[in-house]
Amino acid sequence: MASRSKKIIKNKRRRSAAGKTFKRKGGEAGQWFEKLVKLQARLRAPNGCPWDREQTHSSLRTYLIEEAYEVIDAMESGDDAKFAEEMGDLLLQVVFHSQIAREQGRFTVADVIREIHEKMVRRHPHVFGEKRAKNAAEVLKNWEQIKREERRRKKGANAEEGKKESLLDGIPRGLPGLMEGFQLTRRAARIGFDWDTTEGIFAKLDEEVGELRRALAEGRAAEIEGEVGDLLFVSMNVARFLKIDPEIAIKKANAKFSQRFREMEAMAVTGGATLPNVPREQMEELWERAKLRLGAAKKQAAR
Repeated sequence: MASRSKKIIKNKRRRSAAGKTFKRKGGEAGQWFEKLVKLQARLRAPNGCPWDREQTHSSLRTYLIEEAYEVIDAMESGDDAKFAEEMGDLLLQVVFHSQIAREQGRFTVADVIREIHEKMVRRHPHVFGEKRAKNAAEVLKNWEQIKREERRRKKGANAEEGKKESLLDGIPRGLPGLMEGFQLTRRAARIGFDWDTTEGIFAKLDEEVGELRRALAEGRAAEIEGEVGDLLFVSMNVARFLKIDPEIAIKKANAKFSQRFREMEAMAVTGGATLPNVPREQMEELWERAKLRLGAAKKQAAR
C-alpha cells in the first residue's frame, strides 16, 4: 500500500511539472549528492520512513529496472524537466542500495563511486595513459581486452581448474533473452565476428524464415521452438548491426501496437459495437484507419 502511495505522489508531482520549462538550480553536484545520501540515511533510520526501512536489495529490484525504463521514456520525450527528474529517481536507487549495503557493513556509496572512477581511468588508457586508439572500434576492442585482464586478475588463485576463459565471460545469466543475445553478439562483434554488410544479415534472416517454414510444413514440432528462437536471434542482430538497441526498439513497437489497438477499440465503440464482436475483416479495416488517424495526428503535432 505504501509503495502504491509513493507512486501516486510521484505521478502527481510529474503532472504538476508537465509543460514547464526546466530551470537549472544553483549548487555544486557534490553538495547535492551529499544531501541526498544523508536524506536516504535519515529515511532508513529507526525514526525514519516505515516503507524505506522495510526495503531490501531484493524488494527494490523491480524499481531499479522500472526507473531505468522511465529514464529512456523521458529522454525521448524532449522534456528536460522530466528527463532530469527520472535521472534523479534512478540515482536514488543507487543511493538506496548503497545505504542498505552500508548498514550491513558491506560497502558504502563512496566505494561505488571510487570503483567506477578507477574503472573508467583504467579502461581509457588512450586518454589517461600512453596507449592510443585510432577510432571508436579500436577503443571497444581495447576495452574488452582490459576487461578480460581484470577478470583474470580477480580470479587469481581461485580460478577453476582447467576452465578456459571466454570473451563472453561476465555477461549476466539472469538477463532477459533479448538483452542477453544483444550482449553476447556485441562482444563477439568487437573482435570482428560479425556480418560484413546488411545484405549478409538479411540473407541469414531469409534463411531462418525458410527453415521455420519447412519445420512447420513437415510437422517437426520438436524443432519449431528452436527455429523460432533462431529467427528472433537473427532479428535481434539486425537491430544491433544497425546500431539500434533491440530492447528499446521492441518497447517502441509495443507502444505503437498498444496505441493503435486502443484507437481501434474506441472507433468500434463509436460505431456502436465492442471490438470482440467486430468481424475479423472489419477489425483489419479499423486497424488501417487507426494507423492513418494516428499518423495524421503525429504529423500535425510535429508542425
